[in-house]
Amino acid sequence: MPALFLAQSILTPQDLINDPTHGVGLLVGDDRRIAAIGPADELQIWQPNAKVYDYRPLLLVPGVINAHNHSFQSMMRGIADDRPFNEWRDAFYRVSVSFTPEDIYDGALLAFGEMLLRGITTVCDFFYLHHGGNDHDRAVLRAANDLGIRCTLARSMIDATRPPEAYRETIEQAVANTRVLAKEVQGNPLLRVLPAPHSPHNCSPEMVRAGAALAEELDTPWHTHVAEGYYEVELTQRLYGLPPLGWIASLGVLSPRTNIVHGVHLSPKEIDRLGAAGGGLLYCPSSNMFLGDGITALPRYVEAGARVALGSDGGSSNNRVSVFDEMRMAALLQKVAAHDGSVLSAEQVFVMGTRGGAAALGIDTGALEVGRLADFIALDPRDLSLQPPTNLRKHLVYAMNSSAIRHVVIGAVEVVHDRQHTVGAAALQNLPDRLAAMVESRRASGVI
Repeated sequence: MPALFLAQSILTPQDLINDPTHGVGLLVGDDRRIAAIGPADELQIWQPNAKVYDYRPLLLVPGVINAHNHSFQSMMRGIADDRPFNEWRDAFYRVSVSFTPEDIYDGALLAFGEMLLRGITTVCDFFYLHHGGNDHDRAVLRAANDLGIRCTLARSMIDATRPPEAYRETIEQAVANTRVLAKEVQGNPLLRVLPAPHSPHNCSPEMVRAGAALAEELDTPWHTHVAEGYYEVELTQRLYGLPPLGWIASLGVLSPRTNIVHGVHLSPKEIDRLGAAGGGLLYCPSSNMFLGDGITALPRYVEAGARVALGSDGGSSNNRVSVFDEMRMAALLQKVAAHDGSVLSAEQVFVMGTRGGAAALGIDTGALEVGRLADFIALDPRDLSLQPPTNLRKHLVYAMNSSAIRHVVIGAVEVVHDRQHTVGAAALQNLPDRLAAMVESRRASGVI
């Protein structure tokens, strides 16, 4: 059944369509894609049987996309904050391996439930706690499905010896398990799986090649952490005589399917090479600051023609899961790095947090235009954080508080109404109590 969403204004890539008197409409077809945008009365005449959602006098903007997250880490907020990287990593390893599939499910509910209230309609969850199979991965996907959020699971592939055994697989296991999981979610409009060889420091050359080959087979992008810390530059130089991206390129796998996470310590030559290959950067500014990684040369990536998306990263390296926060942080951090307030505009980072994320995941969302998936949020234009009404695009990035987000719609399904979860409310019931019990049990056993 078609659905018609009425509002005072709709933000499209080209313009802000506004009609305070009669309203404007966004019509969604049976395929859950946007069929038309225009005057409210004309769309009502055209589709008189459409189910009507009257959001007047609110404003519709595209839902934002969290292109890199580790949902289970939301359970670890506060456990290893304000520590040097090695201490943070050791605490992270120690706690994470104790999580059961039920814990992983609750962690994903926490992360995804919070994301929805902050206007995130799509998330890419980079997940590596497999314990040799897919039960933990399935818990993440189940949580996403239960809440109605659009989720791509980037199934990590690790064969290095340093990470805990729960993270590691043989190449054959990693490929087979990822292939099985991808097949299981086929036909689900919300869920998708892509391969994610973890990083140059946690993967053999053969594992990276296997991940890239599997992305070709599944017709997906592939994601990998690259040069988050300078230690990886030193490692690949010592082992292979090449910097991280140069090493990936030497394997013959650098292509438009390639999306690197962080890219803090790539040389200008490597950045140019990524752009020339049609690859992308998944930029996580808050996480890079939280762990003291450094500042990614984002303007250079833009100049090189690399696509850019934004991610919050995990809850143990960034205690917030807001892409609007990451837009603001991305712009401000790059301005201070360049000592130039004109560097990286609000309009640029808004595209990174919407259409850039859609491009990184290979899905048709991220903008309110005909043919795209109907994923959007309804904002209260009278919220104090959007005042005065001078420049909406600037306010969305620099000023808006999540209190302005009233409703969230994914695939034409209203998953949040008036800041209350309408899909998955039962799953979220008593979640704080379950998380408190999890923390208490880990403290009792000395894990935390």
